[in-house]
Amino acid sequence: MLNRRSLILAGGALLLPAILRAPALAQAPAGEIGTATRPLRVGVTSGVHGQVLEVVRDVLAKQGFVLKITEFADFIQPNAALAAGEIDINTYQHQPFLDTQKAQRGYDFVPVGKTVLTVMGVFSRKHKALADLPNGARVAIPNDPTNGGRALLLLAKAGVITLRNGADYRATVADITGNPKRVRILELEAASIARGLDDVDAAAITGNYAVPAGLNPLKEGLAVEGADSAYTVLVVTRRGDEGKPWARTLARAYADPAVKAFVEKTFGGAVIVGA
Repeated sequence: MLNRRSLILAGGALLLPAILRAPALAQAPAGEIGTATRPLRVGVTSGVHGQVLEVVRDVLAKQGFVLKITEFADFIQPNAALAAGEIDINTYQHQPFLDTQKAQRGYDFVPVGKTVLTVMGVFSRKHKALADLPNGARVAIPNDPTNGGRALLLLAKAGVITLRNGADYRATVADITGNPKRVRILELEAASIARGLDDVDAAAITGNYAVPAGLNPLKEGLAVEGADSAYTVLVVTRRGDEGKPWARTLARAYADPAVKAFVEKTFGGAVIVGA
């Protein structure tokens, strides 16, 4: 018969394996990013990128990974919020824009992966071809440095203007070396251009603003970027976080078949995944 001391020792032996196993459940740190108690805070611009991110959120939710999405109305605030620690990561900017922001504002940000390319097109409700532009035509382009340069390159490729040799995404109107029709370049806020299309002869509009306005670059664009564009949008975070599991999880989700199917069905080729 076991005495009291033997029962205590035996009980301890039975409890030991359970005690050793218990920490496995408790090892996940409190507030781990991507959980219900601490969602991954993602900044995005409204429109196409916001729509795609919602699908990504739903894909990750099935894996138990939680996102909290904050939409911004302009191109400046998502980076300001990331720098301030108000969000963990953002997805709305391409490499040229990121490079410019880092140079101008001193951000120490790092890309984690690619998402989608929203194709830029030149649209008009007054003319059927850019060759039909009259002398002195008013052409709107985005006023942010990189998308403005992007628009000028597209106009140059279409033969509306010529730019100095070696001009790239940093091109400005000062780099125009030829303007046979003396078109007037109007530099406007990117988000407002689609709404004011009737007021100009033509306008260069990025896909994230064109598509919500009912414009399809591939069907209606008088000049359109190709899939080789350098302007694919990135997942971006602060340096030091680019290797974190939560950052990689978000970036990888854009390659999910459900995301690709949504983009193809919804945007009809005007948005390209992982170009």
